[in-house]
Amino acid sequence: MKRPLYLLSCLGLAALSMAGCTSSSTSTSNTDTNTNAVADASAKEVALTEAQLEKARSNYATYCSGCHGDQLEAFTDRKWKRGNSAENLFAAIKHGYPDEGMPAFDQTFSDDEITGLVAYIQEGIQNVKQYDFSEEATANAVYTAEALRYRLDTVATGMEIPWGMAFLPNGDMLITDRNGAFYRLPKGSRQLQKIAGAPQVLAQGQGGLLDVELHPDFAKNNTIYLSYSAFKKEGEQTLSTTAVLRAKLEGNKLTDAKVIFEAQPWARTRHHYGSRLEFGRDGMLYVSVGDRGQHHENAQTVERAPGKVHRIKDDGTIPADNPFASEKGAIASIWTIGNRNIQGMVMHPRTGAIWTNEHGPRGGDEVNIAERGKNYGWPVISYGINYNGTVLTELTKKEGMEQPLWYWVPSIAPSGMAFVTGNRYKGWEGDLLVGSLRFQFLSKLKMDGNKIVSEEKLLKNIGRVRDVKMGPDGYIYVAVESPGTIYRVVPVE
Repeated sequence: MKRPLYLLSCLGLAALSMAGCTSSSTSTSNTDTNTNAVADASAKEVALTEAQLEKARSNYATYCSGCHGDQLEAFTDRKWKRGNSAENLFAAIKHGYPDEGMPAFDQTFSDDEITGLVAYIQEGIQNVKQYDFSEEATANAVYTAEALRYRLDTVATGMEIPWGMAFLPNGDMLITDRNGAFYRLPKGSRQLQKIAGAPQVLAQGQGGLLDVELHPDFAKNNTIYLSYSAFKKEGEQTLSTTAVLRAKLEGNKLTDAKVIFEAQPWARTRHHYGSRLEFGRDGMLYVSVGDRGQHHENAQTVERAPGKVHRIKDDGTIPADNPFASEKGAIASIWTIGNRNIQGMVMHPRTGAIWTNEHGPRGGDEVNIAERGKNYGWPVISYGINYNGTVLTELTKKEGMEQPLWYWVPSIAPSGMAFVTGNRYKGWEGDLLVGSLRFQFLSKLKMDGNKIVSEEKLLKNIGRVRDVKMGPDGYIYVAVESPGTIYRVVPVE
């Protein structure tokens, strides 16, 4: 990929859009644009031929992608400080904003080329707007997706951020609340029951009580697992990490609790803990751990636990066949490396493979299959850019690093995931469901074997979807945040 000849040009496009390239900037009046440029006749919105758009794509790739990345939607996914009309964009590109680092391009591009570049940028803006949903998902309303009509039943309320769900053999539901509360919801009831004995958590930032998973032989041993943000004092500082607790569920109380996993090293940050739990068909417990916001230090080294999927036995000991178990200095529990922040993980009901989704930076959220010893590239390769609008890496592919099965630009902030099983949802069988935190919908990914071929957006504006599960009754359950609510998706004849 070419580094632009005018390096400031990319910084200038960021100056055009967001003050200081931060998402917290606010829009200003369009009168703030360069008055000379507004008068240019070429600033009109026009329909371009494919050849003209291809030239615009080439100009963007040559002069802008080195700082903003190849993924146009990652760049256009922002608040526009100086407006995003054809006139606003034309003015910035042609005449620049020298005080903000944006040089004039009137000597580089003709007016026709600038007009083409404007059209190309606006194409990216329109692609981002697909997530501006006007409708709102509500309980008891009837919806249609892929010829299936369905509605929502409210199953439970009264939580803050229901992070994880698991079903007991009798149909009761276990629910973690990120604030540290742990609940049982008896089958057929809407009354939450508090479970005593949950671990103390650091409920700050993205931390708290996270996932819950049953032992495969729960019916015999009553054993469950909880992931959470553990904490400790070190001098004047509070450090935290992703930990896993194993305990027995006796009624509404946890007993025989034991910490069987702690991601090393502990850190001062309060984000990117992961953490999903999933038992594989091999009887091993898979644990996702985020990079803790320290990607360069953590994700690509086997000497640190963050930015990985880990594989442990049900008692926390290490399987001898883990890929780095015999490597000197390596953390033996590591199963995969190069992961940013996995918040969705599920076993494929047919193949037994462990599927994951993970947050990219600004763009580049991914769906992957977590395979033994493989490197998923973070932060060496990515389809996203930095939050400040600059390029994190110029690479989207590299030998020895896995390509995602599916990725999103712009970022939807994926969370829980589940495969549709059973026969209640005609036409959805085998599809993959992924919750979106940012755009507040449920993504239904159409499957063809191990390939994802298309996406349909369900339950638009339902709220920040934190988890999705298939219940033992064959229904889909969806957990959303603030106010914490769990819904059941019910087909309508």
